[in-house]
Amino acid sequence: MKFYYYYRTLTLACIDAVALIVAMSFAYFFLYPKELFSLVDTQLLLRSAVLFAVLFVTVAFLMKLYRVNWKYASIQEALTLSLSLGISSIGLMIYQKFVFGQILERITILSFCISLLLLGAIRVALRLLGIGQHWRKYALPRRMVKSRKRTLVIGAGRAGRSLVRQLYASPFHELKPVAFVDDDPKNMHFMIQGIEVVGTTGDLETVIEKHRIEAIVLAIPSLSQQRRIELITEAKTLCKDVQTLPMIEELVTGKVSVNAIRDVSIEDLLGREAVELDISGIRSEIEGRTVLVTGAGGSIGSEICRQIVQFNPTTILLLGHGENSIYLIERELRGLQLPINLIPIIADVQDRTRLEEVFEMHKPDVVFHAAAHKHVPLMEANPYESVKNNVYGTKNVAEVADLFQAERFVMISTDKAVNPTNVMGSTKRIAEMIVQDLGRRSQTKFAVVRFGNVLGSRGSVIPLFKSQILAGGPVTVTHPEMTRFFMTIPEASRLVIQAGILADGGEVFVLDMGESVKIVDLAKNMIELSGFTEDEMPIVFSGIRPGEKMYEELLKDGEVDPEAIYPKIFVGRTRQKEQVSDILALVNQHKETPLQLRNVLLDIANDVAVREKNLI
Repeated sequence: MKFYYYYRTLTLACIDAVALIVAMSFAYFFLYPKELFSLVDTQLLLRSAVLFAVLFVTVAFLMKLYRVNWKYASIQEALTLSLSLGISSIGLMIYQKFVFGQILERITILSFCISLLLLGAIRVALRLLGIGQHWRKYALPRRMVKSRKRTLVIGAGRAGRSLVRQLYASPFHELKPVAFVDDDPKNMHFMIQGIEVVGTTGDLETVIEKHRIEAIVLAIPSLSQQRRIELITEAKTLCKDVQTLPMIEELVTGKVSVNAIRDVSIEDLLGREAVELDISGIRSEIEGRTVLVTGAGGSIGSEICRQIVQFNPTTILLLGHGENSIYLIERELRGLQLPINLIPIIADVQDRTRLEEVFEMHKPDVVFHAAAHKHVPLMEANPYESVKNNVYGTKNVAEVADLFQAERFVMISTDKAVNPTNVMGSTKRIAEMIVQDLGRRSQTKFAVVRFGNVLGSRGSVIPLFKSQILAGGPVTVTHPEMTRFFMTIPEASRLVIQAGILADGGEVFVLDMGESVKIVDLAKNMIELSGFTEDEMPIVFSGIRPGEKMYEELLKDGEVDPEAIYPKIFVGRTRQKEQVSDILALVNQHKETPLQLRNVLLDIANDVAVREKNLI
């Protein structure tokens, strides 16, 4: 690859040099067609032409003009070319003045104009040649071209244009763009990338019928979520094959590719408007620092790592108990080839000695504690395991962070910690108490971030429904009236990071989860997105499992601060009646009796005065 790059660069530089020498010679003969070389010293003209070529090639190298892939060139590259020629022309006139005492003004100015046209023509030719070679390379038999799906692209903006260009350059792709629809009246009936804008989104039904559309791609990443849902819903009623580009928050690199096209997912229908982060504030807390993420191989922990790399930390410590999940996130992040030190650490948060070794060796500045047991029915059957991991694990990480004077500590909690009816929620609430207690007396800024279910996380209903649909059904739902809050994993992770930098010490931040969603409606949407009807893929109600609630809450009554301190982030006014040391003593006292332990956990988490029950 390097050989090709050097060969291409040298070839183009030689072509440019010859073109510039020819341009200056032509300028002279154009201005003085009868005088030949009688008006200008031949040596001066020849040396000026050679110097002009050398200057331009040098400036072009410095301005990285030879790194441009002219097949994808834009106005920016044309301006860079013009600037390079302008600098070279000025440099040439300065040389003529001080070395020869004579400036060939008219010849140099005309040479600039001719050179600009000539070099531009060369690059247009290279672009056309490259496209022609690309088409010849991928030429397809007529019968294969006909087998591609006639595709309507919704959105003739930058993303849509880029997508169509790539689809034309990728004739093996199953989609064949034949028309645009766009709501901008200035685009109406114009040809864009060789395709006509045939109507607006209000004309979908007519356009689909007239142009025999077999597939639709929604190519407006910046579309508002409400409008996105409306368009997807309408498109699905008119065409079976509806695909989309990811939302703008998912296109982190800003590049649009045919590889980014995907089927409409449940996230597209349930996601919310993207929140704008305080990028400068987050960067000031993360950049140049060492960040530790516990549970880094899990759904939330791994996404926090993906989000953090954007803010240029010096080091990310990927700590987790499962070696395979840590290996996978480390490999993924290394693939980004960023100048960040990634250190995978296999450790259990229940092992305080090991945690102290990690903190002493790496001195993390910011800690995101995502490690936890989260499966409600399993924790009902194994309450002390939930205590060991969620309570004592959190206590270990938080106290070691305090001991080694980390700047910030953020614990990820759950809506199940509010009025809990299960062991998992109770242990998370007690873990919150531990963090709040430390936050009141530590130099480290401790905080808790509480939110509901995340779409697609391990253990959530989305993967379960997908596997049931793939197996041919039925889809099981616990109760027709059960509701849950949902947000996407990237949004939850970004808000966790944002809340973390807002912490002043001991707060419980609550993420605005929007409207709760009926689980049965979620199942119906997934069945429809999979191309089935409810008759073909029945829904069966299995009954509420141990520890489950019909609905979730984010704060108790009276605990919600009426004013959000940041969009989608609230501060909760949580309380606790017992000392943390008393709570832990009580928990430890009943570890051998699961049923009593469960009852004690629920009492503590629900603010029942355990002292009054003579349990301490």
